[in-house]
Amino acid sequence: MKYIFVTGGVVSSLGKGLAAAALGTLLELRGLRVVFQKFDPYLNVDPGTLSPFQHGEVYVLNDGAETDLDLGHYERFTNCVLSRHNNLTSGQVYESVINRERRGDYLGKTVQVIPHVTDQIKARIRELSDESKYDVVITEVGGTTGDIEGLPFLEAIRQFILEVGAQNVVNIHVTLIPYIKAARELKTKPTQQSIAKLREIGLQPQVLMCRTEHPLDAELRQKLSMFCSVAPEAVIEFRDVEHSIYEAPLIIYEEGMDALICKLLGLQTPEPELSKWRKFVERVVSPRKRIKIAVVGKYIDLQDAYKSIYESLTHAAASQDCGIDLKLIDAETLEDTVDGELKDVAGILIPGGFGDRGVEGKIKAARFARENKLPYLGLCLGMQVATIEFARNVCGITNANSTEFDQTASDPVICLLEEQLEVRNKGASMRLGTWPTKIQPGTLAEKIYGKDEVLERHRHRYEFNMKYRDQMREKGFEISGTSPDGSLAELVELRDHPYFLACQYHPEFQSKPNQPHPLFKGFIQAALAHQG
Repeated sequence: MKYIFVTGGVVSSLGKGLAAAALGTLLELRGLRVVFQKFDPYLNVDPGTLSPFQHGEVYVLNDGAETDLDLGHYERFTNCVLSRHNNLTSGQVYESVINRERRGDYLGKTVQVIPHVTDQIKARIRELSDESKYDVVITEVGGTTGDIEGLPFLEAIRQFILEVGAQNVVNIHVTLIPYIKAARELKTKPTQQSIAKLREIGLQPQVLMCRTEHPLDAELRQKLSMFCSVAPEAVIEFRDVEHSIYEAPLIIYEEGMDALICKLLGLQTPEPELSKWRKFVERVVSPRKRIKIAVVGKYIDLQDAYKSIYESLTHAAASQDCGIDLKLIDAETLEDTVDGELKDVAGILIPGGFGDRGVEGKIKAARFARENKLPYLGLCLGMQVATIEFARNVCGITNANSTEFDQTASDPVICLLEEQLEVRNKGASMRLGTWPTKIQPGTLAEKIYGKDEVLERHRHRYEFNMKYRDQMREKGFEISGTSPDGSLAELVELRDHPYFLACQYHPEFQSKPNQPHPLFKGFIQAALAHQG
């Protein structure tokens, strides 16, 4: 078993997760079995209760774990299917240690960061390696070197290297090489300081991944090599991608990074087969046609809030040799009028969210899509607002609403799941993870999926109220996907519409570059047909 640890320095948001995913792509294409792990130093047990403005999207895994969005990069870029064992937070570590102390597991010892906290961290690394299903474990450490909350993780890694042998480990440090415009120079001093901080902890990186807006010349590479004690060929230029994050594996391949890692770890592998990846990137970068898609949400100002949705649209569009022009619309701006904002788009997507802010704007956007025969894809809350809109404006249920927005609603077409009625804690208490959906025969959904049952990932508390099923069906509102026992609506569509589908689950968590999710692919095909 070989281990790769990815740390970051100078500033946050350098793209450590993307760097790890890009490297994993190349190693997997070399025939290695790769798995990922993310260490998050914050004290939250998981990011499930964090605002998207604080942390970006919450990425849900098959087993229901609410995790960091970097795990989305890992699953999209490789064939990994991850679980809660692949994401560890300080909150989980301390919770586990304290619970063990309360049980008396430490036999009266003084419980300390070293060894008890660090032992818990090392145990999580070994959980993956003990499974013997992988050749390489890539572990990304969140945060920035020097952050006080990250120190136990770095100390645990130092100890772990001693235990497994330095010959089985590569430390990669992702760092920033800032460009000082006035001096017209790239500066290495911040990286030198970051490496010095790592050395204080007892870690020496073998590889530097240098985030930069400008090329690194030979002189600068040599300087970084000398001051940071890494080989010149291990100073990797990781420049900003020109068009798409999917260029990242190709960039580091040209730098020889995957070959270097295999050399350092003593792995004999063939060259990676990159033809399919290059073809996908080519379709993303130079598509033959383009369409404009509106995304109507409440977290539009933050790019990472809907990360998986944007990537799923990219995957689906590339499969049609098509480029996407996203029109990002704050739902609150549509509460007065929608025509001006939506008249020039080929499709409307409404993503998930919580709370009533912007809901009326989303309802109006769903109505615009229905009345103008515009392709519509609703995800989670996007399904619920479409349901409310149809009930109010087609079925004449004027007081239709969700109990999330109005607990005293007289016509709650969307209501709290029965299992949620007694739930009081917010963390990890929703309907989470992968659940089966039975697809109804003769529906558009059956045509799109080509299956009678699918597995999809969920994250929600509220559901369609089945008391209104028959009344809405008479008007053309079809429940085309249900739970296997038929008690829960999972997927809905409109009979007299070319493409109006909305699901209670999150299909964006199962889309990959060369395997677009069927609902997104169908949405893009319908948008292209609408555009003509």
